[in-house]
Amino acid sequence: MTTIQEPVRRYFEDVEVGEELPSLVKEPVKHLQLVRYAGASGDFNPLHTDPKVGEEIGTGGIIAHGMLIMGFVGQLISDYVGPQAVRKFGVRFKGMTHLDDVITCTGTVTGKHEEDGQGVIAGKVQAKDQTGDVKVVGTFTAVLPHRDA
Repeated sequence: MTTIQEPVRRYFEDVEVGEELPSLVKEPVKHLQLVRYAGASGDFNPLHTDPKVGEEIGTGGIIAHGMLIMGFVGQLISDYVGPQAVRKFGVRFKGMTHLDDVITCTGTVTGKHEEDGQGVIAGKVQAKDQTGDVKVVGTFTAVLPHRDA
């Protein structure tokens, strides 16, 4: 279960380069979650739902959909700036996520500038498991309102 965060009105003037986004810690990844995600996404690769397949190909069992982990990171960004503010978001997949992994998403504001009268911020994000193994790294840009607007 994830705690739903109340939307925060974040203003461009209040964000500083180097600022850390509040961490997002997800519940342990469960088999039922992956089955549900397969149905929602249409990705029925048995590697994500059938333990025998994962054992046969050497992944040590079921692994989570990479896009699910990307979604966790997207939630981190959306919780920070609001879903309407996100302009770009991309990731690189770095590692496999297994059942019972606890994923923690973190991020940092890396840039801040004005562009066509809009306050634009940039940041880097990542997702790690409970052992510190990196699953996803990425970047984002967002447009935040000005306090006086």
